[in-house]
Amino acid sequence: VEVCRSEAAGAGSCTKGNEAMYLMDRAKLFMGLGQCGLAWEDMKVRRDIGSGSDAKVLQLMADVEMCAAEIERATAAFMVGDWSDARRYLDLAIPRTERALDLIFMRAQAAYHEFDFYGVVSDTGKVLKFEGKHMDALQLRGDAYTRLGEHDMALKHYKEALKFDPEHKGCKKGHKFVKAITKYDKRGDKSMKEGDHEQAIKYWWQAINHDVTHHEFVKTVLPKIVQSHTKLKDHDKAMEEAKKLIGIEETPNALYCLGDAQISAELFDEALQTFRRALEIAPTEEEKKIAQDKVKEAEAALKQSKEKNYYKILGVDRKATKKEIKKAYKDGALKWHPDKNPDNVEEAEKKFSEIAEAYEVLSDEELRGKFDRGEPVFENQGGPQQRGGPQFHFNGGGQRFHFNNGGGPRFHFRH
Repeated sequence: VEVCRSEAAGAGSCTKGNEAMYLMDRAKLFMGLGQCGLAWEDMKVRRDIGSGSDAKVLQLMADVEMCAAEIERATAAFMVGDWSDARRYLDLAIPRTERALDLIFMRAQAAYHEFDFYGVVSDTGKVLKFEGKHMDALQLRGDAYTRLGEHDMALKHYKEALKFDPEHKGCKKGHKFVKAITKYDKRGDKSMKEGDHEQAIKYWWQAINHDVTHHEFVKTVLPKIVQSHTKLKDHDKAMEEAKKLIGIEETPNALYCLGDAQISAELFDEALQTFRRALEIAPTEEEKKIAQDKVKEAEAALKQSKEKNYYKILGVDRKATKKEIKKAYKDGALKWHPDKNPDNVEEAEKKFSEIAEAYEVLSDEELRGKFDRGEPVFENQGGPQQRGGPQFHFNGGGQRFHFNNGGGPRFHFRH
């Protein structure tokens, strides 16, 4: 275009027709790159030259003018933090272009401010496809993955950027943040596995307190905190933390967390209402099935609370592991061994029998499943004496107590 104009000024061979064609071609290129303001300037000159305007020319002029206006409005909205309007006008302008990376990145930034992190991932991916070393896009994509709780992907993008610029402040900060919260989260998991629930809770709160607004991360950690408080039999605190989870977002999973804590606290009516609420808001048939099972579980627990409750007899939570059940059984059996209660043999024998029956049921997956669903555990509910079961022998150095339910494993306690 500039060469043609020089030739025209110097009485060269370039004609107005040539210049009009070049201006139109350059306008198309500008618009393809998202520089619609420059494209519009060329089209206005093209119009003033007046070398004919067919339908295609008129359509291009209209498209360029609209694109320029949309980008101008989007930029104005972006500058004042009106992210919704900025995205709306960019959504109109970008399809008119071919490779408007600056506009796509602007839309990604606006999406981040509106917490549309999937939109950020999508748009920054488009930018990085053409400019793999776009530092700001790498950081923004890493930040979006962080907010989505996809920490491995976040670290991947931060590390990629730091290869190009080891001192990039945004990526260094993001990388340090993710490493810190995942470190404390893993330490909490390790402590929980080792049975040190108090320390686990401390580590998890250290992770959360790095940024309490990181909700996707908090939603994965709070349920573990609730579980540890339940293991510590601090049921009030467990329910308090579960309610925080619901405060972030009322989802079926958050309600399950509270309902489970309520069942552990033997607040069966409250748990039933919580699970019914989960059933109301369950978005899919699969979720509805899970919620229905939870409702049945709470109904069974409520019914059992008014009858014989094997969990309560052993003093364990309904979510207790086999190891925890076995330990509770041994502790209870030793405590209520008739030899250790010579002044209260009748009550001891009754307690001992109940403990043995509870262990027989809860140590058997099939029987425990029936009990949890509120189904009859023994035929005609006649008790364990009507079926095969464990055989227990306790030698206390004095009186020998023998409890026999038929064939099965034997347990011997000597003290």
